[in-house]
Amino acid sequence: MTNLFESLGLRPQLVRAVTELGYETPTPIQEGAIPALLSGRDILGQAQTGTGKTAAFALPMLEKIDLSTARVQGLVLAPTRELAVQVAEAIYQYGRYFSVRVLPIYGGSSYTRQMKRLHDGVHIVVGTPGRTIDLIQRQALDLSHVEFLVLDEADEMLKMGFIDDVETILKETPDSRQTALFSATLAEPIRRLAAKYMHDPVSVTIARKDLTVPQTEQRYYLVNDDTKVAALSRLLETEDVQSALIFVRTKVGAAQLAETLMGRGFPVEAIHGDLSQEARETVLRRFRRGNVSVLVATDVAARGLDIENVSHVVNFDMPYDAEDYVHRIGRTGRAGREGIAITLVTPRERRWLKTIEHFTKHEVRRAKLPAPEEIYARRDERFSQQLNEVLEQPDLDRERTIVGSLLEAGYAVEDIAAAAVRLARAGEVQRPIDDIREPREREERPMRARDGRPGREGRRGQEVPRIHRERTGREPGMVRLMLNLGREHGVKPGDIVGAIASEAGIPGRAIGAIDIHRSETFVDVQEIHVDKVLRQMKTSSVRGKSVTLTRAQH
Repeated sequence: MTNLFESLGLRPQLVRAVTELGYETPTPIQEGAIPALLSGRDILGQAQTGTGKTAAFALPMLEKIDLSTARVQGLVLAPTRELAVQVAEAIYQYGRYFSVRVLPIYGGSSYTRQMKRLHDGVHIVVGTPGRTIDLIQRQALDLSHVEFLVLDEADEMLKMGFIDDVETILKETPDSRQTALFSATLAEPIRRLAAKYMHDPVSVTIARKDLTVPQTEQRYYLVNDDTKVAALSRLLETEDVQSALIFVRTKVGAAQLAETLMGRGFPVEAIHGDLSQEARETVLRRFRRGNVSVLVATDVAARGLDIENVSHVVNFDMPYDAEDYVHRIGRTGRAGREGIAITLVTPRERRWLKTIEHFTKHEVRRAKLPAPEEIYARRDERFSQQLNEVLEQPDLDRERTIVGSLLEAGYAVEDIAAAAVRLARAGEVQRPIDDIREPREREERPMRARDGRPGREGRRGQEVPRIHRERTGREPGMVRLMLNLGREHGVKPGDIVGAIASEAGIPGRAIGAIDIHRSETFVDVQEIHVDKVLRQMKTSSVRGKSVTLTRAQH
């Protein structure tokens, strides 16, 4: 098969649209999926974000839509509202030469507007599972005529606890529908879902040879936890940052870090789960336009965001998962451009960094933080550049008049210039250069389970440390809590840490040993945070399951 869209069997209007959008040849996932979908087969696609899978399912869907009837014939389920909007926009662009009606539906947006659009008639709906179920229950969304169903980023829906919702939605669609499921990984729950709801699917697997982008420079800085902000401030002052994404673990941490950086004069915004949809869209619009150059985000809030030209990704907090590291730094170094990925690593996290290096098969280089002298030199350099730009301007007559009057008053030219420079740079005092003490090196030992066996294998076969899973001893100052979920619910240590730290607003380091049993989990929390954790977690969930958290009896 030649690498031309015409050869895939698409109608001329679709070929014209993708050509005008800059698509020259199909990607491997498009070559594998489009002909099979056009022939009516179900598809089970394993492909990473950025491989062109949206076009792989959207183009066959548009090929089959009957535009003579304004009822929902295509349904795409996506894990986040950002991805739903992104996919809907892509489908609309691909179908620019049809009168196709595409509607994204997601939480945080007006029910009234979405229900009115559905009443007026749409051909394709792109929705998050929660809002899709809401509109079905309100009898505003009829899926009885769906002929083409897509589950996009199924692994993320599994992580976020949406699989039960997905099954509920699938039961509302005809058995005769055509189904395409795309996922970066095919965990057992996803395979069971495919076996139950798909008809003899064609498997299309696109292996990513390099987990990290060659154009991305990866380096890390060894810092103490309490000097992270000072270290980050130095880096933001000395790096050539066009736009930067800074990742933190919790929504509380995102808001706090953004506020701290704003107090130091950096153009920064935060995006996290507590923002309304309108606020999120405003933040993203300001970031894309360059009104702010730094965006602080959590992994969940950043999922589905399509932001071009990110020069820097900073892991302010280490990710819980090696694959999350890959997803994070994959947001820079795109389209052949160079990018920089920076990770702040505490001494106790050095071993986890080694695991990430093993997973990605790429060494992350250790670098030294800029010294205060380097920061002062960079400030002087930036100010000189700005001054040169002003000196090139022709309309300085009023300023020259002021200088002339000061000369007549007896001041020397050098003194006038020095005073003007000091006045112009007065705002820099809001960026203190804090002292950063050198971290104490920790002995690096292989991470092993309590029984001496190596850690469990990761999703790609790489060794991943057993994060406290088999520890039973309790650290001083810790209180043991019991959670009503365990292995049979698919719970992992990262889920527990993420839920508690995010909901209760406590640092991840306040959470100690995690011991996961079949139907329950024991977790140690610093005593000073226990009451807050118990109070805040009353209405929380993990992997879509309601959480009951109590003090353990032993």
